[in-house]
Amino acid sequence: MTVPPMESDGMGDARFFLRAGPHRAVDVAKAAGGTIAAEQQDVVLYSVAPLQTATARDLSFLDNRRYADALAATHAGAVLVHPDLADRVPAGCVAIVTEAPYLGWARATALFHPAPPTRPGIHPTAVVDPTAGCRIGAGAVIGNGVVLGADCRVGAQAGISHAMLGKRVYIYPGARIGQEGFGFATTPTGMVSVPQLGRVLIEDDVEVGANSTIDRGSAQDTVIGMGSRIDNLVQIGHNVRVGRFCVIVAQVGISGSTTLEDFVVVGGQVGIAGHLTVGRKARLAAQTGVMADVPAGSDMAGTPAQPARSFFRQVAALKRLADGKWLSRIVAGGTNHSAPKGTETD
Repeated sequence: MTVPPMESDGMGDARFFLRAGPHRAVDVAKAAGGTIAAEQQDVVLYSVAPLQTATARDLSFLDNRRYADALAATHAGAVLVHPDLADRVPAGCVAIVTEAPYLGWARATALFHPAPPTRPGIHPTAVVDPTAGCRIGAGAVIGNGVVLGADCRVGAQAGISHAMLGKRVYIYPGARIGQEGFGFATTPTGMVSVPQLGRVLIEDDVEVGANSTIDRGSAQDTVIGMGSRIDNLVQIGHNVRVGRFCVIVAQVGISGSTTLEDFVVVGGQVGIAGHLTVGRKARLAAQTGVMADVPAGSDMAGTPAQPARSFFRQVAALKRLADGKWLSRIVAGGTNHSAPKGTETD
């Protein structure tokens, strides 16, 4: 499946998200709770976008210093930025300075993409073409603008929104595709939800297991690569990119903006932190806790994740210690604390 382009610039596919604007930079700054130089107040902004893809028409933001290099290289028309990084905003780009850039982003994004009005009832044009090649189970809900490729199957009670599916995709019963990701800014009085303006793109021949959830992207799309298999009860966060022919077993949780390269295998109940890369053909044993990037081709186990051979050697050594008399002598207060012969203590 070739990923279709957005129908307009910036974030927020027009098939799924209401657009408002354009807005003057001074009005955006006011909504975001930021300040702006007087000579830049009348700059006009049309949309929002990540630093890496923003154009002179777009507003972007930087909240994580890890991406400071992307700020220096951005072509955005304006950027929400902390005072400490205001001097790194490129020439020609408007700096909207705020102590809380992510909160400002949440409020400014809602300015460009307000919540759509409720439209209750059944649309009078709702029909099913007799030549349709997809099979939709009882009680499934498919939202406005969703695209299903040829020969897709959607199981009973599944829900799909803000998504585009390739050919021969199978969504099992109860799965949830395209709901809002877990994104919010914290304030002294509570949480402010950040609009999630990406999509879920599922390529050809993917299967998504029962009651699994795939969040739509926030600033980018969530992508599931061709031929991948996702088991039941898997949670995939916003902006995650799963490569081709990956296998993800039940009860796995993948945090936002993490990338799994091609042919990765993830065992049951693995937890993967956000903004990481799991390299091509890496394998993660069941219940592994991944807190750092994983090299390509490696086998990992344990929490925090480490090479599997090292982890299982440690488990074996601990078992030998627990089964031997050495540990019992220490517990009893004996004076001979030397380890039994053949036991690894280092």
